[in-house]
Parts: sequence; structure tokens; C-alpha cells
Amino acid sequence: MGTKAYKALFMVIGIISLGYMIYSTGLTVIWENVQKTGIWFVPVMGSWLLIYILNAFAFRAIIREPELPESNLSFWAVLRLTISGYAINYITPFVALGGEPYRILELKPALGIQKATSSVLLYSLMHMFSHVLFWLASILLIVAVVPLSNVMLAGCGVLLVTGLVLGYWFINVYKKGFTVSTFRLLEKVPFIKTRAREFALKNAENLYEVDEQIRVLYAERRNVFYASLFYEFLARTIGCLEIFFTAHAIGLEMSLSQSLIVSSGSSLFANLIFFFPMQLGTREGGLALALRSVGLPAAQGIFIGIVLRIREIVWIIIGLALITKKVKVKEEVVLQ
Repeated sequence: MGTKAYKALFMVIGIISLGYMIYSTGLTVIWENVQKTGIWFVPVMGSWLLIYILNAFAFRAIIREPELPESNLSFWAVLRLTISGYAINYITPFVALGGEPYRILELKPALGIQKATSSVLLYSLMHMFSHVLFWLASILLIVAVVPLSNVMLAGCGVLLVTGLVLGYWFINVYKKGFTVSTFRLLEKVPFIKTRAREFALKNAENLYEVDEQIRVLYAERRNVFYASLFYEFLARTIGCLEIFFTAHAIGLEMSLSQSLIVSSGSSLFANLIFFFPMQLGTREGGLALALRSVGLPAAQGIFIGIVLRIREIVWIIIGLALITKKVKVKEEVVLQ
């Protein structure tokens, strides 16, 4: 299946999912809540433009290598892939997986399959690693700000240990790679072990090369590693602003620290149930629990969740529109 066929498939899935998303929310509900949010809907949307710009800076920093002139893609090209890739992630089950093959296919003509694959994998790892660090920082903030019962304190302790273990795993992945070891593990899984072994043998050279490029980022491009991590962590932090703006649109007095806690808590809950397409229902439940934890009315989580859903719908439409744009490699490569 070629790139055009994949794009067509993504577009079909996107249109169907978007239609269901709008139908399940309801056009009347969408319009009423946009009106209720009022002018605050502009900064809600704008905060995500800033988030995507920071994501694109992080992604582009990973892609670019001085010794590879073809990797010097324009910022617009990377921003387009960032927005459209996340749009696909929103509408597919097992969130954060659907957009990655699309990004690899789009980058392949300019970078080659190995560089395209390693760049996308490295950015996905960085995106997840920053999420873990954001959760860890949020746990410390929760302990410092929120009055906690012994049960909640124990829960924070468990999450803290889990986050530290995940952080340790990510650092090991950056030091050693993970594609070869992943396929070695898959070779032991019933029903898929034969196909996994055949794929690993056929693509052994590519897998080792991808792992080497993952290792090089942490070992030899440490400044790029930290710059990309900084952009991603900053984007996570700015993500709390949409909750802050939405809360103030309905007169809910919420501090920035509370919005950080609510953003982190609802995100954690949604990611624990990551297999729901478009996170239907999980975000609203997470928002209600997070609002209650900081002493705010849990019922307002429904309104905030709907506004966040509307924001997603708008950015999904933008992302799907950007899928139709073709990467013009010759125009985007700057020879050094």
C-alpha cells in the first residue's frame, strides 16, 4: 500500500470518527457550549496552537542533523506533520499510535526509511517521557498543595514510584535502543512469534540502525536531547491553560496550580484507559475526580470536558485538512 493509499485510509477513518464524535456530542450541545465559553474559546484554541508549535520544535530538533542536509526540513513541514499526526492519534484506538506510521511515510522520501523511523520513534519516546516527568512534577505539587488523606497519600506514593521506574526505563531505552529487544520479546509471544522472528530476520540491519540512532541522540547529541525534552515539558505545562481558561469562562475560581493538578490528574486517568478511541467518557470522569480532589465542584468537569472535546474536533478538522498537503521535499530541503 503506497503513501496515497494510506492517506486515503487515514482520511476515511478520520471523517467517520469525526462524524461520530460530532454526533455523539451533538451539534446543539457544541454550539451552546461554544456560546457559553464565549471569548474564552479563543485562548483555549490558541493555547493548543502554542502547544503544537513547541511539539514541532521538539520534533524538528530530533530530525535535524548537521551532517545530513536532507534532514533540515522547514519548520512548516514539521508543524504540519505534528498537527496532522496528532489528529490521527485522536481518532484511532490505542491513542498515540495511529499517527506514527503516517509521519514515517511522509518523512520517508526526504530522510529514508531508517532515519524517518528513528526520528518518529525518538519523538514519540520524548513525548511520552515528558508526560512521565510532568506526572512526577504534578505529584509533588499535589502533595504540597492538596490536603491528602492517608489513602490518597499512599496512592501518590505508588504513582511516584511507578513514574520513577518508567523514567528509569526510558533512560535505558535512550542508552541501548529498544526495537531489537522488543522483537526478541515478541518472538516469545504465542501466535505472533513466527511472524515476529521472520520480520526481525528480514529487517535486522534496519532494526539495529534504528537502535543506533536512538542511542546516538542521548550519547552524542545530548544538547538536542535536553532541548527537545524542554520543549515537550513546556508544552505539557502550557496544556493546563485550556482548563484554566475554560474554568474562568463559567466563573469557576481556579488557580494555575489547581489547573496543573486537574490537567495532570485527568490526563493520568485518561491514559490508564488508553484504548478508548477519542478517550470517550474517560476524560470527563478524570476531570470530575481531579476537580473534586482540589475542592472544586466535580459537576463542572462535564462542561470543561465538552469544551475540550470541541477544541479537539476543531483541531482534528485542521489536522485532516493538512493531511491532503503534499511534502515537497526539494522545496523544504536546505543544502548546507
